[in-house]
Amino acid sequence: MTRAAVSSVAALWWREIVRFVRQPSRLVGAFAQPLLFWVLLGGGFSASFRAPGTPADVGALQYFYPGIIALVLLFTAIFATIAVVEDRKAGFLQGVLVAPIPRASIVLGQALGGTTLALVQGILFLILAPLAGIPLTLTSVAMVTVVLVGVAFALTSLGLVIAWRMESTQGFHAIMNLILMPIWLLSGAFFPVAGAPGWLGWVMRLNPLTYGMAALRRALYVAAPTRIGAVPPLGISLLATLAFALATFAAATAVARRTS
Repeated sequence: MTRAAVSSVAALWWREIVRFVRQPSRLVGAFAQPLLFWVLLGGGFSASFRAPGTPADVGALQYFYPGIIALVLLFTAIFATIAVVEDRKAGFLQGVLVAPIPRASIVLGQALGGTTLALVQGILFLILAPLAGIPLTLTSVAMVTVVLVGVAFALTSLGLVIAWRMESTQGFHAIMNLILMPIWLLSGAFFPVAGAPGWLGWVMRLNPLTYGMAALRRALYVAAPTRIGAVPPLGISLLATLAFALATFAAATAVARRTS
């Protein structure tokens, strides 16, 4: 990568950070809404929810907690990538496209900006882990951070694939709700694969975010693997998450190269 490409990546990354700092409402939307989901859904299902393969004392609040972290990443990716649509309307994106830098550098800068914001908010949400009955250690925090980077980069890149094609924020929100929310719901965040009907179980196994969720659960429970339930092994989950991130980034770059 040339010096100009590196500079463009850094500039676009920093622009996303500055824009976020100037819009504190994005933090509220990306953090408070998943927190509300966790409290309401976890509290509502606490008397009736029982995840297959987990100990009896693993309740709804504890089971939903890793999925809510993924939801924080998802909302951050949505808010970060919708800026591409706004940049097109404002004329900034057109100015970037005519610059003598590779399209991959543009996409990488945008993806790293969204990933950084999602990572910070995901780590902040880890403060609530003891409230869910999940004790944190330095090892588990380090492992969770690695997983969050992969999942956040993949979701942000997937958001860019959609955003680079959209001409309006209304269309962007419609497509994101149609694609990203089902991906999250069918990732094992809300109910495990083991408890799903046969056909739905296969859909969940083909969902790449399922393996990101599995890696996140294993990282959180690295000292107590019996509390996870039936999820894919950590090695396979990390490889699948890496492949998901690379594939979505490649797709976003390909879409950017076709955009005039």
